Amino acid sequence: MAEIFEDFRPDRVMHLAAESHVDRSITGAAAFMETNVMGTFSLLEAARRYWSGLAGETRDGFRFLHVSTDEVYGSLGDRGLFDEDTPYDPSSPYSASKAASDHLAVAWHRTYGLPVVVSNCSNNYGPYHFPEKLVPLVILNALEGKPIPVYGRGANIRDWLYVEDHARALHLIVSKGRPGRKYNVGGRNQRRNIDVVTWICAVLDRLRPKAYPHAALIRYVPDRPGHDARYAIDATRLETDLGWRARENFERGIEKTVAWYLDNEWWWRPLRDTVYAGERLGVLEGQS
Repeated sequence: MAEIFEDFRPDRVMHLAAESHVDRSITGAAAFMETNVMGTFSLLEAARRYWSGLAGETRDGFRFLHVSTDEVYGSLGDRGLFDEDTPYDPSSPYSASKAASDHLAVAWHRTYGLPVVVSNCSNNYGPYHFPEKLVPLVILNALEGKPIPVYGRGANIRDWLYVEDHARALHLIVSKGRPGRKYNVGGRNQRRNIDVVTWICAVLDRLRPKAYPHAALIRYVPDRPGHDARYAIDATRLETDLGWRARENFERGIEKTVAWYLDNEWWWRPLRDTVYAGERLGVLEGQS
């Protein structure tokens, strides 16, 4: 990392690297600790040493954006939203490792003065989404006529954000965000998991019809351990202080995403054939 900093001489750093799949963290937590905790430590230290050697406007303008998740806040009840002051209450090894990395980032600002900004985002979706995540998993299983697994009764609620809206937010935060400050990023698009799945199926019924409705492939499976009931982001600070707004609504964003997967089998097919074929992850011993 030190060599990379010296070679590229960045004026801004966006730290997005992470192990980020809850189910994988249930059965393989070590990788999440190594990447999300120790990896963040390594990057913060490399950035601190590099920044310490800067001077003048270059030093004053340097920013380190630590990109995190709304899952660090835990689970919401039927009402309320996560804001930047919501206490951390992670439920899974994944969210616990991200919570730890958030604390490291903030501590490096408070202790060393490193100009760190933290963002916590809701569920993303869009092109190039790895096939193990819910939206691409539903699309690809449906295309191949495989069962579409839905945890419990699909009542868990997530706040969905189109990936390009997130990218715009990150650029704005790293450019204009105040060091030491946190910004929550959310699309104000709360949906039950079952509603996400059935909407994707309805879009596929129109764009790639089969002899049966794609929703016929839905199979309810036992819930995963520690499954948070609801996430919902209050993005008021980002909207008010920096002027950001999500541009994509859920229905249009899903249609664009489905169309992208239909048109880009060259990208996802090698992943489905060699890395992840759509099987259930995160199953503990004795769990079906």
